[in-house]
Amino acid sequence: PGAADMGHGRADAAGGEAVDETANPDRVDCLIVGGGPAGLTAAIYLGRFRRRVVLVDADEGRLAMIPRSHNMPGYPEGVRGCDLLAQMRAQAGRYACDLRRGEVTAVARDGDGFRARTTAGPVRARTVLLATGVLNLRPPIDPDVHDRAVASGQLRYCPICDGFEQTGRRIGVLGLTAHGLAEAMFLRTYSDDVVLLALTAPDLSPDLSAQAAKAGIAIEPVPVSAFDFDGGDVGMTLDDGRSLRVETLYAALGSRTRNELGRKLGLDLSGDACFVTDEHQRCSVAGVYAAGDAVEGLDQISFAMGTGSRAAVAIHNDLRKADGQVLDD
Repeated sequence: PGAADMGHGRADAAGGEAVDETANPDRVDCLIVGGGPAGLTAAIYLGRFRRRVVLVDADEGRLAMIPRSHNMPGYPEGVRGCDLLAQMRAQAGRYACDLRRGEVTAVARDGDGFRARTTAGPVRARTVLLATGVLNLRPPIDPDVHDRAVASGQLRYCPICDGFEQTGRRIGVLGLTAHGLAEAMFLRTYSDDVVLLALTAPDLSPDLSAQAAKAGIAIEPVPVSAFDFDGGDVGMTLDDGRSLRVETLYAALGSRTRNELGRKLGLDLSGDACFVTDEHQRCSVAGVYAAGDAVEGLDQISFAMGTGSRAAVAIHNDLRKADGQVLDD
């Protein structure tokens, strides 16, 4: 349901009793949508600014899937994504941040603030921070098999995150497109044995094919029809019946920004559908901010944390200004 569909009551997500959306008249300072590194960083900062914060997260973020990140500063032995999330949640909880498991289904303007419908109860807030992230486009693999392959490091999504650990290995890159080739060329930093694979019909111009050859990247134009993660490496069956094996496989099929709430609020979007913000993470609608992977930039934990902290400082200062708590210009 969109913002225009918001009424005074609804059935909960499980089909239970209706929720009175006028039952919580008190406004919090900020509703944070998304509990990844951007949203949790913002919650920690705002909590330390003594702001009232509600964070709603559906627990579908990508950080939880990371087996171990070795490029997160301060963790020389690496850190598991789920462990980092748990530590950040505990830290936000120290500052009385209200962390809720659920989904924000609609946000609408409510006077000089906002009213949100969520599966974890209604929320009224002076500001909204969208830290909604992106969804990786996945290969056609059973979800349980997919998750086990990611956990074991057989299937990967981020060469910036873990390319170093693949040094000298036979690497497959799934996605015979310009995007896939760019990822394969990046991985040549770590290995001279990189093969670019097709999931559907190849979409590579003669010029790009020539660049792949010049970079020493092998191209397999016959699409992959089946995957086998039962061994220590990755086996693939091609449409013509041949088999091919790599030691690790990167899915380079693109991603989709979770921008539905922002679209319904009328926020400006970039060409790749990320939220457009100013240098303080403010969006094109007053009172709305965005941070993390849903903002154009590196899809990295540290980048998300940086934009989350910057958004939190802006939110706090903008509220102080609205309340007459800063020096006049």
